[in-house]
Amino acid sequence: MPWLLNRALEPDDARALERLLGGVAERLDDPALDRNEVVRETLAELLYGAPYLEVLERAPLAAFALDPRAVTFEAEHYVATDPARFARVKPLLWLWKSLDLSPLGQSLASGVPLRRMLAERIFRRAGRNLKIFQNVEVSVGYNLEVGDDVTIHRYVFLDDIGGITLHDGASLSDFVNVYSHTHSVLESPDVTLKPTVIGRGVRVAYHATVLAGTVLSDDSMLGAFALATRDLEPHVIGLGLPAKPRVWKERSGDPRFERLAVDSRSLPRAPEVRANPDFAAEPEPPPPAPQAELEAS
Repeated sequence: MPWLLNRALEPDDARALERLLGGVAERLDDPALDRNEVVRETLAELLYGAPYLEVLERAPLAAFALDPRAVTFEAEHYVATDPARFARVKPLLWLWKSLDLSPLGQSLASGVPLRRMLAERIFRRAGRNLKIFQNVEVSVGYNLEVGDDVTIHRYVFLDDIGGITLHDGASLSDFVNVYSHTHSVLESPDVTLKPTVIGRGVRVAYHATVLAGTVLSDDSMLGAFALATRDLEPHVIGLGLPAKPRVWKERSGDPRFERLAVDSRSLPRAPEVRANPDFAAEPEPPPPAPQAELEAS
């Protein structure tokens, strides 16, 4: 029998949730409406049971926190963030974060479809049957490509400023961190963007970390608390700090893996990008020492 059992809402509750999410999605997609105003009105109704202007009149500071234009995300301080692209997704990210700790967001029956609806409008791609649990964080959101049947569990952090791809069937367990940028150990503002790829059917276990530019090939697995600093080949289980191949899954003859979507040994790599213009060019080597200094030494 399957490990997970379906627990459906009562029909009336399911219809009410469908109407709610459908109405919010319709307003978010309406080009004639300001997404910031749609979000603040939605939050006022769901959190305070009143229109935004009524909340503003009786609780100005509460109303202040509902408007995405009044808040700041960390990504807005990144020199690599595209202001126009982020402005479009920022209201949706604020709606996501604000509702995550509400009863609507905490319940799987309502929180998962809510986050799926928002992901479809935030991510570069959001595949079918995407399951995202509460308190997941992203950097900008618009650099995430997520395939079908992907599961992202609680408190996962996806640093997608440099691009992250999650292929079909990938699963990220609680408290996983996936990065796509690095800082120079010599100059912290010298940031390099490196796309990170997690292949088909990959499992990343609890509290594991995937560093920028790493490729986890199809059917590989990163063990709990492991640190992926280099690629994992198909069917490999990587364990430890740093993660090293420890176990190989026996997949010979398995028709599911006759063709691979992601193989780190042959996957074309996107170029790395120096994100800070002050460090865009490689520093010039120092001039050679004068002959007299060489002779003296």
